[in-house]
Amino acid sequence: MQVRRVLPAILAVGLALAGAAARAETAAGDADQAGALLPAISVVKATAREMRDVIRASGQIGPVDQVYVQPQIEGQAIEAIQADIGDWVKAGQVLVELSGSALGLQKSQLAASRASAEAAIAQGQAQLVEAEAAWDEAERVWNRTKKLQAAGTVSDAAADQAEAAATSAKARVTVAEQGMKAASAQVAVVDAQIADVDLNLGRTAVKAPVAGRIVQRNAQVGAIGSAAGGPMFVIDRDGLLELRADVAERDVLRLAVGQGVTIRAVGVAEPLTGKVRLVEPQVDAVSRMGRVRIALDDGSAVVSGLFADATVLVAARTALAIPTSALSTAEGADSVLVVGADGRATRKAVTTGIRDGGWIELSEGLAQGDMVVAKAGAFVRDGDMIRPVEMTEADQSASN
Repeated sequence: MQVRRVLPAILAVGLALAGAAARAETAAGDADQAGALLPAISVVKATAREMRDVIRASGQIGPVDQVYVQPQIEGQAIEAIQADIGDWVKAGQVLVELSGSALGLQKSQLAASRASAEAAIAQGQAQLVEAEAAWDEAERVWNRTKKLQAAGTVSDAAADQAEAAATSAKARVTVAEQGMKAASAQVAVVDAQIADVDLNLGRTAVKAPVAGRIVQRNAQVGAIGSAAGGPMFVIDRDGLLELRADVAERDVLRLAVGQGVTIRAVGVAEPLTGKVRLVEPQVDAVSRMGRVRIALDDGSAVVSGLFADATVLVAARTALAIPTSALSTAEGADSVLVVGADGRATRKAVTTGIRDGGWIELSEGLAQGDMVVAKAGAFVRDGDMIRPVEMTEADQSASN
């Protein structure tokens, strides 16, 4: 009898357990079915990566400083040319030899004039000695005559004649002295003229004022050298080159002297390096572009006139970042949709920083590992439930 009563009880418990299991399976199936009905949305993980803030510019390569070489004397023919385009020259190196024949003739004429002036000085000295002797004699006669006149032994006429002779002798001394001074002054003038000719003779050798590379030559043998015309030569001082690049108006104030630059020139396989040398202090009123001058570390692989692109490194750091496609901007505020573990999307404000290609730095608002909706325009609203599908690095690169 007891066995009969126990069997129904056991059967009832088994049926109850089977029903509970069936209900659990049904609930799980319903949940799976509900999850399958949620929209599949691509999400990305906020990760730390190297971020580079750069400014892009483009322009032409040219010399840092150019020097024009002109003759320092006028009207002399070019006899010989000692350098050509492309030559590297040192400061003081002779580039052109001008004719010195006309100056040599002028110097000879001046030498003759000086000899004549020196002869005049010698003659004047002799005349001065003679005039001074005559004056001394006339003075003695005049003094003696005055005494005799006082004693009454010489007439007044004779005394007047002796006085006149003394005065005339003194005048001849003065004339001789003036002649000596004039001859000496003439010698000084001629000496100055000879010194000027010697200086110009030294200038017939036209020399490089600075060291550098010749990039232009206009001098021709037989032509008359003149500073009024074009330069004989143009020299790039020290051969230093720079990139004169145009930069967007919004980026001008972010540039600073000394910033590192990577340069890619047309026709040059390897990138060049340089540094910002000068930021011009104005923006073009028409193009609204600024100008930056970038000194090349090594310009041997390029020449003036080449077009080049420049990438100026403003800042570089490791920072939390997401694809720019995940960022929403409304009324000046940036935000992202953060996906929780339960699949709910929640809008969260963020503070951004460096933009590097298809990535943007997040300085505030997210933590590393947070999942965000990859496409800001994916029709996902704040509070929506989604089925997140994490994008791989390859997917993100292809998307960017």
